[in-house]
Amino acid sequence: METIQVVFMTVLVFFVIVTIHEWGHYFFAKRAGILVREFAIGFGPKLFSVKRGETRYTLRLIPAGGFVRMAGEDPEIVEVQPGQTVAVRIKDDKVTRIFLDRLDERNDTVRGEVEHVDLERSLSIRLNVEGESETYVVHTQALVIARGKDTQIAPIDRHFGSKPLRHRAMAIFAGPMMNFILAFVLFGAYVQMVGVPAENPTYMSITRVEESMPAAEAGLKKGDIVNSINGIAIGTDLDKLIDIIAKSPNVEVKIDIVRDGAPLSINVTPRPNEAGEGKVGISAAPPNRSASFGETITRSATLMKDMTVYIFESFKMLITGQFKLDDLGGPVRTAEVTSQIAKQGIVQLTSWTALLSLYLGIFNLLPVPALDGSRLLFLGLEAVRRRPLDPNKESMVHFIGFAMLMLLMLVVTYNDILRLVRGE
Repeated sequence: METIQVVFMTVLVFFVIVTIHEWGHYFFAKRAGILVREFAIGFGPKLFSVKRGETRYTLRLIPAGGFVRMAGEDPEIVEVQPGQTVAVRIKDDKVTRIFLDRLDERNDTVRGEVEHVDLERSLSIRLNVEGESETYVVHTQALVIARGKDTQIAPIDRHFGSKPLRHRAMAIFAGPMMNFILAFVLFGAYVQMVGVPAENPTYMSITRVEESMPAAEAGLKKGDIVNSINGIAIGTDLDKLIDIIAKSPNVEVKIDIVRDGAPLSINVTPRPNEAGEGKVGISAAPPNRSASFGETITRSATLMKDMTVYIFESFKMLITGQFKLDDLGGPVRTAEVTSQIAKQGIVQLTSWTALLSLYLGIFNLLPVPALDGSRLLFLGLEAVRRRPLDPNKESMVHFIGFAMLMLLMLVVTYNDILRLVRGE
């Protein structure tokens, strides 16, 4: 049962941070009047698909992100061409359906050969019906139906590229922005759960006990108050506790604690680590008190700042070669760490989810082709040049960038699998 819960929480973490990111794109695109064709979680083959309104919502096989497909971002595929025989369904003097196949089965339609069609600007189609030319107005939400698939037309004013620069930039930036908001909220929830240090504390309590470590095997528990070790009073001096344990590898030490108001002594034998220092597998800290609303906001902002600095320092180490490719972790490694943290409880998982959301927001703002940062960079160049760049060239840059990212993802995933096989 615990395994099922851990798997569920791990999947939920990824689902939440990716969904909130894509929802940011989706919401501000819709708000700008852009036609959103698809809202997808994952890449690759579809596992689940449902259409609601103008948008198709899909769950895809590869859990490595997601995307929102907006009309006009990629060249629109217009399947209706002059010379083609089609059937159209008309309602209130406007074409609402254009059928490209199985024409004999389409009831209540007008059938003819296409002489001219414009589904973006004039929204009209001219058919040769039994030797006579007939021009019809096409509804702004008309569907083109072929091979069991329906595609809504996109008038030019609903294309991504037709919107003002500020609206396009907001639709792109909104994804990372929602990750930042989620991270801030989750850091605030974390602060509320753990509290803030009490004023003038006089003791420390155990905050975490690692599984399969000497402390857990000896019976120490989370919440135990540490009074002394080998008769030496500890108070709130964490360094003293760590120092005594570190100097006692394979040597039994006596830890005096208070549990549920009753004194108790527990003997523990520290296990040496790679450096030969003793470790028992506990974390301890002075007691906390409940955080006020103001303290929650302040500490959440501080955590955001500190974690942002940490993430950029990691990027710097990667660029300068202090990290090797083998040191990188992909989705498998991230899922493994997330599952380990999920076992520690909701408090640690909340903090970790906040960090992942913050990382996803920052990573997507990097000026790397196919990421949001690169798309914002192109919009910035458009603002400076006062005219858009060639969309075909921009699409090619993003395509190449996406291919390179997928290749990198395959490499790090392969490394993750090798680590699992080797038991590292």
